Amino acid sequence: MARRPTRPVFLGQARYRQRRLRDAARLLPVLGVVLWMIPLLWPRGPGGGTLNSDALIYMFAVWIALIVTALLMSRWLVRDEDLAEDAEKDG
Repeated sequence: MARRPTRPVFLGQARYRQRRLRDAARLLPVLGVVLWMIPLLWPRGPGGGTLNSDALIYMFAVWIALIVTALLMSRWLVRDEDLAEDAEKDG
């Protein structure tokens, strides 16, 4: 008879969510660079181009959005780590 593994093959829901949040946190700087490069694609020129002030406002808005996203992700990661530790202690 084959032995059954003592540990589950799949991760629990809390640990799975925690790993996906960590993955998303690692990709956040890459997303920021991509979003900051978008103004380079905007049309330029006197006949209907984009102003530099619009590009600066866009860049600062992206910067603030990245900061807020990183703040929220860090709080979710801390909360999920606490939940995962509690689940490991209980089970």
